[in-house]
Amino acid sequence: MLRQPVSTRVSLLVGAAGASAVLLGAFGAHALRDVLDARSSELWHTAVNYHVWHALALVVAVGLGRGRSGRFATVSFVLGIVLFSGSLYALALGAPRWTGVITPFGGLAFIGGWIALGLSLRARVD
Repeated sequence: MLRQPVSTRVSLLVGAAGASAVLLGAFGAHALRDVLDARSSELWHTAVNYHVWHALALVVAVGLGRGRSGRFATVSFVLGIVLFSGSLYALALGAPRWTGVITPFGGLAFIGGWIALGLSLRARVD
């Protein structure tokens, strides 16, 4: 059970993260099936995979996270989805190769989010 109600804005953010993962997955599987080459299709699949898992992690961060660590995890997961998955989506659609420079920053945001989520959950147990 949540200790405090989740704000409408955060609820919409979580819903948008999950819904956009499903929409982009379906878009890639159907609308882009004959458009993307094998490498671009692989990039798209990786982007969707990380997007979905981190949308779920966002639910955990919002629902169970506590204090500063929980807020940091939430922001980090959103930032990771935008930077990591977003840059891979862009690359799959033909963005310039330099766009790939953004991807590791999203990966670092994901890592920071997981560490913060762990710290937040640890604080919940103590």
